[in-house]
Amino acid sequence: MLQILFVLSEMVPYSKTGGLADVGGALPLALQQLGDDIRVLVPWYGRPEQNEMHRLCAVNVPYTHEPAELWITTNRPQVYFLRYPAYYEREGGPYQNALGQDWPDNPRRFALLNRVAVELAQGRISGLDWRPDLVHVHDWQTGLIPYLLELETRVGSTRPATLFTIHNLAYQGRFDPAIMNELHLPGADFHWQGTELYGAFSFMKAGLVYSDRLSTVSPTYAQEIQTDAFGMGLQGLLQQRASQLSGILNGVDEVHWNPRADPYLPAHYHARNLVGKSQCKIQLQQQLGLESQPDTFLLGMISRLVEQKGIDMVLDVLPDLLQRGMQVAILGSGEKHFEARLQELAAIHPGRLAVHIGFDEGLSHRIEAGADAFLMPSRFEPCGLNQMYSLRYGTLPIVHQTGGLADTVVDAGDIARDHERNGFVFSMAHSDDLHHAALRAAALFQQPAAWQRLQQQAMAGNYSWEHSALAYQRLYQQILARP
Repeated sequence: MLQILFVLSEMVPYSKTGGLADVGGALPLALQQLGDDIRVLVPWYGRPEQNEMHRLCAVNVPYTHEPAELWITTNRPQVYFLRYPAYYEREGGPYQNALGQDWPDNPRRFALLNRVAVELAQGRISGLDWRPDLVHVHDWQTGLIPYLLELETRVGSTRPATLFTIHNLAYQGRFDPAIMNELHLPGADFHWQGTELYGAFSFMKAGLVYSDRLSTVSPTYAQEIQTDAFGMGLQGLLQQRASQLSGILNGVDEVHWNPRADPYLPAHYHARNLVGKSQCKIQLQQQLGLESQPDTFLLGMISRLVEQKGIDMVLDVLPDLLQRGMQVAILGSGEKHFEARLQELAAIHPGRLAVHIGFDEGLSHRIEAGADAFLMPSRFEPCGLNQMYSLRYGTLPIVHQTGGLADTVVDAGDIARDHERNGFVFSMAHSDDLHHAALRAAALFQQPAAWQRLQQQAMAGNYSWEHSALAYQRLYQQILARP
């Protein structure tokens, strides 16, 4: 049995801004179910519920005005909440204030998390007789942990192994190097082979340099971040560490996303009986004010409305797709000019284009179930989840060949992978390529037997967290087997 400490900046159901929190909520549980002893450390951004947790101890850190506190849950996997109200219990989000501006004290806030993680990792927490074999840290907010553990070895201490997982390389935790003195960090490591990144002190760089192994959230993204196009200025370092870099796909919550029992759906279905999916389509058309035409090709999209997600390409091709008689349902929010343009097009094409600005959990499930195909033309996508939801729901994804999209969707025309084909893939992030892929999908939709075969293959895929957890377990064992 492995003893693993996870350290994250967010975790469902306690806090969430993005996919990192989903990983925090699901992967430790999946690993525990495989028999490992998993503990999680995460900041507490609100008031603890007394019936769910209790105070474990105080933890002293040099640069804080008062001790931090560790609170502990009674459930499994065990979660340690780091309480320091001045840093974490504020109006706003984990990283930004209510105006969307980064908290100016973010380096101090997350350095505290990192320092407390090291105390846990080194078995120095009062009243806790536990020390991990490996510390698994995630994104820039925890990037100092491998570095701080390396500093421990310089004074003769042993340390657990470390794994640093990159969820999004674009966020690098870059700060004025003057913060190093305040955080009691040695200036001697502030150089291009250490914690320095283009003149700034970088939490992300520290994690990439000093962790024993690196991983990211899909095999293709692991390759992409070694290139100039996706490396965000860190491609040289990632090329140097390529032999220690792995790509493991995230999983999906197969209870929450299950067309057999989804409470948000008007009808349920499975791969061998898709009648319920047809009923979901009719209900979705009625809910969104689309013409009730079961044989009309219906495209869905659930996305942030930003250029990275390819919404500009979607806007380029929408007029022609609608002119050809297709229907499109879009749910999301983002940049105002994209929202406005979509709403203008919806007014021009009533009954054909439905746009819902904002987010609606129930509607997101009904779009996944009721659409025939799902648009996901992201310019880059480290892993992606919606394409896997779509596959589980028999809604064939139309995706740009990047990151996790390339690893989960096999093009309908790929005869060499006949039994894996489950969607439509285009290789260049151009409007013309998206347009061609959508037309190919619409043409195949007119062949019900061929379309249903792809649906069944899509729904047969394994997108579980257990599958991901087994891959991480193998990686942990490889790391620990090294002398």
